[in-house]
Amino acid sequence: MSAAALAAYAGASEYVLLADRDDGTVVRCGEVVVKAHGEDSDPEALAVRVRIAGDPALAGVLLAPLGPGLGRVGRRPVTLWPYGAPVAPDHPEEAPWEPVAELLAALHRTPLHHLPGPVPPMRGPAKVARALRRLDAARPLAAPAPTAASDPATVAVPLTAPVRAPAAVPAAPAGADADPDAGEMARLVRAAAGTLPGWVRGEAPPPPGGALCHGDLHLGQLVRGPAGRWRLIDVDDLGLGAPAWDLARPAAWYAAGLLDTETWLRFLDAYRAAGGPAAGAPGSDPWPELDLAARALTVQTAALALAKAARERRRLDDVERLMVDACARIASLPPDLEPRTPS
Repeated sequence: MSAAALAAYAGASEYVLLADRDDGTVVRCGEVVVKAHGEDSDPEALAVRVRIAGDPALAGVLLAPLGPGLGRVGRRPVTLWPYGAPVAPDHPEEAPWEPVAELLAALHRTPLHHLPGPVPPMRGPAKVARALRRLDAARPLAAPAPTAASDPATVAVPLTAPVRAPAAVPAAPAGADADPDAGEMARLVRAAAGTLPGWVRGEAPPPPGGALCHGDLHLGQLVRGPAGRWRLIDVDDLGLGAPAWDLARPAAWYAAGLLDTETWLRFLDAYRAAGGPAAGAPGSDPWPELDLAARALTVQTAALALAKAARERRRLDDVERLMVDACARIASLPPDLEPRTPS
């Protein structure tokens, strides 16, 4: 997608490219942000999502678009948004964990019957499926091993427990700088995916019910909107689903050792104090509610990391390896065969 073409759509000749991926190209033209959504976007569902973002009921939660409709540049739908200052990536200690928890709680409590509709499904499971397809397409890799349930030698351990290194390492794949154990790591990610119910992998309809969810929550989905207050952005995955999914990334980071206990508890306590429905009552164990979504997000993150490393012919970095290690622990768990009703 041509960034210059997006700027021209907004009537500007000068622009700053903010992102350029298959699922979205984003440019800033002064105080206006232009986003070209993925070619595979469902235009009717996307139009509903944009209208929801502009609904007065969500004025304090989602950044409102500059118009209710969709444009088109080439083969991609386009939307216009006001510019908002993002979270500073070089100052993680300033990350607004409490505000994002409060925004999520408000989003999850939103009454659905007054929103523009029909509200489409939240696309979290579709993103898990896409990540696994990207892993499979990255290069020929070892066939999936039996899942934990079919292997009597496997012992179930918690997600946060240590895991032994693989007993056998396959031959190094093409690329001098590639991980020599990339095939084994991919097998572990696939085995972890095999412990998840089909709907979590995007292979079956989700359980009925749920709440309005963001669908792809991370700190890059926050900007300072009117009066300097934080707002959620990027509604491509917004929809009806399990609200625990929006807590999955910080939960997965905490389980993998990437988020410290103090920060995790600040986030969790703020969400519960704001009436968030997806983490149990204050003082209770949140993992019965969050475990499934956290495992799904871990699989998604690890699959994308391996696919990207294969494409770039490089080794995983330390953070990426932690997510694969978490998949190894997940792979030793019994499969979750019973679908869980979204909270």
